[in-house]
Amino acid sequence: MRHLALLGALLTSLAGGSGAQTALPIPTFEGQVIYQVMPDRFFDGNPANNQGVNRDDPRAWHGGDLPGLTQKLAYIQKLGATSVWLTPVYQQQAANSFGTAGYHGYWPADFRNVDPHFGTLADFGTFVKAAQGAGMRVVLDQVINHYGYEAAAVRLRKDWFNTQATCDATQNKDVDCPLSGLPDLRQSNPQVRDLLLGNADFWREQGVNAFRYDAIKHVERPFLNDLLAADRQAGTWTLGEWFGADTGTVADWQKAGFDSLFLFSLQDAMKASVMGESSLDAVRQVLARQGELPRPGEVALFLDNHDVPRFAQGSLFEDVGQERTRYGLRALMTLRGVPVIWQGTEIAMRGGTDPDNRRDMRFEDQWTPAERAVFGATQAAIAARKASPALSSGAQTLLPTPDRVSGQLLLFTRELNGQTVLAAWHSGNARRTYSLKLSVLGVNWAALAATPSLFAGQDAKVSVSGGYLHLSLPARDAAAFRVQ
Repeated sequence: MRHLALLGALLTSLAGGSGAQTALPIPTFEGQVIYQVMPDRFFDGNPANNQGVNRDDPRAWHGGDLPGLTQKLAYIQKLGATSVWLTPVYQQQAANSFGTAGYHGYWPADFRNVDPHFGTLADFGTFVKAAQGAGMRVVLDQVINHYGYEAAAVRLRKDWFNTQATCDATQNKDVDCPLSGLPDLRQSNPQVRDLLLGNADFWREQGVNAFRYDAIKHVERPFLNDLLAADRQAGTWTLGEWFGADTGTVADWQKAGFDSLFLFSLQDAMKASVMGESSLDAVRQVLARQGELPRPGEVALFLDNHDVPRFAQGSLFEDVGQERTRYGLRALMTLRGVPVIWQGTEIAMRGGTDPDNRRDMRFEDQWTPAERAVFGATQAAIAARKASPALSSGAQTLLPTPDRVSGQLLLFTRELNGQTVLAAWHSGNARRTYSLKLSVLGVNWAALAATPSLFAGQDAKVSVSGGYLHLSLPARDAAAFRVQ
């Protein structure tokens, strides 16, 4: 009955409890900036483990490993990220499926061992120690829905998996049927439940601070309740992946015990307006629903990841993709929530659908001047966010803008402890100056001399005089200004 007790403790904590002494601490990542890494595609630190590597094949192993990630921690720190999220490092099925190797980590054969291509469990420990010694948190991907197609458990533990008959008979196809044909675990089986809960305990013992849970839409809800209760009891921050989640979905799962989910609806809106030619109204509509979220400061915000095309791929022209990725990254750093940067987005790497979006990471000695400029802008925006308590974790309030400019100008404030930062997103195709009545914006700010953006290297200014807010903004960019 231990899992029922844990669930009860979780519900008590979420409800506020009957007394402070019984409430469990709620882990937080507000103020963090997460850098996502797929180890096989990041950096090769030990060529001795390169069995079967073929970098010319986008579906093969490419040689990146844990020693390489440890060697490149200084790069991630230089960017300014405070946490590293690794896609799974489990031992993968040995055989290929559909002409693809398990380089991505999502076809596990042994959940409690490191795949030899990535290194050893000791290498993982070395990485964790180095990351945490540098003040960085470690987020590990956890697979809880399935095994790899060719994993031995599929043959040896048939009772662990949902059958075709189960799938045919169920009304809940998302949970009881295979995802992409992968052997679908039945978490209601006590052995499966204990295995998966034990996996979380195992990786916690290796020093992991947080888990990103893959494909939660396809996992039995009672098991998720047990899992989240155990994670909360252990103080582990939890990030769920529900592909396509909007604000309502994120809110529901935060109420159920997840600390965070990815806000896919915002990513879709930013892809259409920041990278594309649509107005900013779709972004505004997503941000207007922030009040539905129990914990808006924990929501995961992203431009792209390993499952969707690269953000920069949204333009046919490389230079436009680079300019608008810079815009998107600066915009991301103005928002309330937890920004997540997929390796290479900080230099506007291109790439279409899987596996093209998983090209090998390139570092400073391989960059073009334009890529260096995107990195510099990202680095400066992260630094400004970290230096500003209001940008890091302040409340977020949308400001009304006149209809005539609302499609290309989005304004909101971030406020904390008397500090107010104004965020301005501008989707116009040319530099423009705006003068807006403070009364229309619903603010009453004191006079302010021309003030530059908090983002170093950006030519944007704000001033307040005569009851008006004056903004001078470059084309296709996002800025942040200290106004109080």
